[in-house]
Amino acid sequence: MRSVVCIMLLFVAFAVRAQEKIYLSLQDAQEYALEHNRTLENASLDIKRAEAARWQAIASMLPQVSAGLDYTNMMGYKMDFGMMVISMPPSASFTVTTAIALSGAQIVSTQVGNISKRMADISYRKSGQEITDQVKILYYSALVTEETLELLRENLESMKKLHSMAQSAVDVGVSEQTDADQLKVQVATMETSINATERSLEMVYNSLRLQLNLDANSEIELTQGLPELMNIDAVSDLFREEFDVNRNYNYQLLKASTDLAKKQIALTGWSGGPTFSIFHQFAKKQYFSDEMTMNMTPPNMFGISVKVPLFTSLRNTKSVQDARLSYRKQLNTLADTEAALKIQHRQLIYNLKSALEQYRTQKDNVEVARRVFENIALKYEYGVASALDVTNAGTNLIFAQNSYVQSLLQIVNAQISLEQLLNR
Repeated sequence: MRSVVCIMLLFVAFAVRAQEKIYLSLQDAQEYALEHNRTLENASLDIKRAEAARWQAIASMLPQVSAGLDYTNMMGYKMDFGMMVISMPPSASFTVTTAIALSGAQIVSTQVGNISKRMADISYRKSGQEITDQVKILYYSALVTEETLELLRENLESMKKLHSMAQSAVDVGVSEQTDADQLKVQVATMETSINATERSLEMVYNSLRLQLNLDANSEIELTQGLPELMNIDAVSDLFREEFDVNRNYNYQLLKASTDLAKKQIALTGWSGGPTFSIFHQFAKKQYFSDEMTMNMTPPNMFGISVKVPLFTSLRNTKSVQDARLSYRKQLNTLADTEAALKIQHRQLIYNLKSALEQYRTQKDNVEVARRVFENIALKYEYGVASALDVTNAGTNLIFAQNSYVQSLLQIVNAQISLEQLLNR
């Protein structure tokens, strides 16, 4: 019985915890995503992998020490030199070898490792920027969708009120049933729109939960509203900011990739260069017999070697030529990308200006559409306007509200695209 009670208490505690609300401002949501997002975690692991690969290249130029232990038994064999017989008793040998090998390719490999680490670091910062921007888009989308729901619910209440009045007029015989039916259909249409918008809002929150790595049952409450976040003056400041292509993460990655292609030329060239190695070996051999034998194992041995490839049938020459051509292609791509980014900067400024103009227009339009709807509704109450007029005015209001909401999202998307390009 006690076990059952404990299980029930644990279940209740888990259910309560799952239903706890998480209150998030935009900055809180972005910081939480940076701490818990698995994509960013993978990017940080790539940095560690690049660092490990760099140290592998460095370690290949450092002293390498190995030890060996061998046992040999020749099963009683003896070496017969005619006048002298030398026995070959069982023996054990212990060796310690220290060696260093150096080549130009190894040195270049460490430089390649530095570039790879730099690219991993840029990718990490780029992933962080993409995550925070995605959270910002979802945060704004949730706020915009909630505002859309609020507007639709207000419209629904007004339309229900008009439908009730129309039905009352039909009941007392001063109006036709078709007028009430038209408004009834309009009410049903608005209810359908509200249901669809609620589902869209849930999809936005699910996407936000995914970015934040939250449980599917976690309840999120946004603590900031659109009036607080929508700073038109701050958006306009982006027009005056100078574009520095070197700050753009995509350009930084491509530039690092170009540096990598340049190092590949040296790496390919030094693969046919000389290799210098030096080693020292300490050896100790022990025979398990008192018989006379011959020990030809020196206790210490030192050696130096230099190897130089003399003829490779133009293999190295053509490999270097291929690396040079790849580097030239990369330079062309880098130049094209720089030009494209500058053009993209101008285009994104145009897009943001257009979005701001559209926002101001739609903001005025939705106010006009609301006043028109309220005027038509008032006229309908006094019998001056028809149900069709009310339906048309309601449809125009919904269309204006949708256009206004879309203009808000266009500003957010255009602003984020420009901020990404400027690396703000």
